[in-house]
Formats: sequence, structure tokens, C-alpha cells
Amino acid sequence: MSKVVLITGGSSGIGKSVGEFLQAKKYVVYGSSRNPQNITDSAIPLVTIDVRNNNTITQAVQQIIEIHGRIDVLINNAGVGITGPLEEIPLDEIQNNFHTNVFGPIEMMKAVLPHMRAQNHGLIINITSIAGYMGLPYRSVYSASKGALELITEALRMEVKSFGVQITNVAPGDFATDIASRRYHAPVIQGSPYEKVYKAQLDTINTHVDSGANPQEMAQAIFKIIEQNNPKVHYKVGPFMQKFSIFLKRVLPDTLYEKMLMNHYKL
Repeated sequence: MSKVVLITGGSSGIGKSVGEFLQAKKYVVYGSSRNPQNITDSAIPLVTIDVRNNNTITQAVQQIIEIHGRIDVLINNAGVGITGPLEEIPLDEIQNNFHTNVFGPIEMMKAVLPHMRAQNHGLIINITSIAGYMGLPYRSVYSASKGALELITEALRMEVKSFGVQITNVAPGDFATDIASRRYHAPVIQGSPYEKVYKAQLDTINTHVDSGANPQEMAQAIFKIIEQNNPKVHYKVGPFMQKFSIFLKRVLPDTLYEKMLMNHYKL
């Protein structure tokens, strides 16, 4: 039987690319969107999920279970970006980011785990970020939220392994998606002590996304993971130097690594 896959945030960017790729490989794929009725170009069926709303999560999972009797793979892809000097980011925006990037994926996992336990198999893939391995200037909240999901995955993976459920992280680097258009960025405040440096960093961040890799690379990586019998704890997908930066953090003294990042970001 074809595996049944649910992808949150499946109407654009990486989620859309992964969904279309898996569907072409004969998987039964459902994407999700907060407002699927507004999406007119989706090649895969979309269910209504706002990961900040538990009712939508429960209803969507139940809808798929009623049709197919199971969910074999959950891909927690829905997420939002956020930039700004930490001092100038409103608390409600920080909370919204963690609700989408951390609490939402947790609730998605809690919704599918009873079904995966009952069927004695299942795979959960959490899409994190290479930024989650390090604190990046003017992306502190984003790094923290993605780093939190990495650690939650590590812990939960051990808790559910005896039930036949596997969990893994996939950390992408920069990919050419529309995340910049949906990202919250603190405004550049005239006269702020961060004004000039933050404006330059914001321009650089947007340039990196616009010139990022093709999301098809992520789709192929996800497909290979699903096809494996024993996925690893962590995967990194993206440009070599971005992946290499994680290795450098492990081996370099903290202050030297910090200096390297500050030189890179011209701080």
C-alpha cells in the first residue's frame, strides 16, 4: 500500500515541493494550509490546519484517518521566520513565532502519535534549520525556536522508539522560497542604536533566501529518508559551508567561533 503522508505548510515553498515530489513517487499526500480555499495552484489535496489552533489539528488528522485508516508519515514543515534586534522585537511576536515553530509541531506530533502507536509504525520528520544549531545575530528568536524543536525531537525519539515510531530532524540551509514575504521583521527604527547594522543584516538575509538552493533538493532528501528503515537523528541539507559551520561550532572555542560569525556578518 502507498504510504499516507501529511505535510503541514504544504501549500508553498519547501512543503509544496516535497508534497509534489512524493505524490509523483506514488505516495498518498496531503498538504495543509490555514486557508486552503484560497490556494488555486496546489497539485495535492489540502486540509485546513493552523498549527496554532488545536481544533484544526485534531479535525484534519481525524479526517485523514477516517479516509485511509492511518497516517504513516508526518512532516512538520509549517514555520515562520522572524528577524530583528532582540531588544526591539515585541513579546507577542516572539510568542507567535514559538507557537508556530515549536508548540504547533508538538501538538501535531501529539495528534498523530496515538494512531502511529496503534498501527505500530510511523515516521515523523521535523523540519528545523541550520540556524537552529547556533545563535545568529538579529535572528535570535528564529535560531532559538528551531533549536528547541531539534532538542524536543531528540528526546521524543527515545520516548516512542519502542512503539515502532521513528522521529528525525531535517535542518535545511537557505532555499529559494517565499519565506521572506511571510517573515515578521522588526522595523528598522530611525535613530535606534541598531539602525544601520540591522538594516544591512536584513538586506543580507533577504539576499541569501532569494539566491538559495532549489527546494527540490529538500524534496529528494525527504524522499530518501522516508525510504530508509532506520533514519538518523539529524540530517542537514544545503550548501556545504552552511553545513560545515555546524562542525566548526563543535570543534572551535566559543569565542573564536563567535569572532568568526561576527566577521561573517560584518559586526
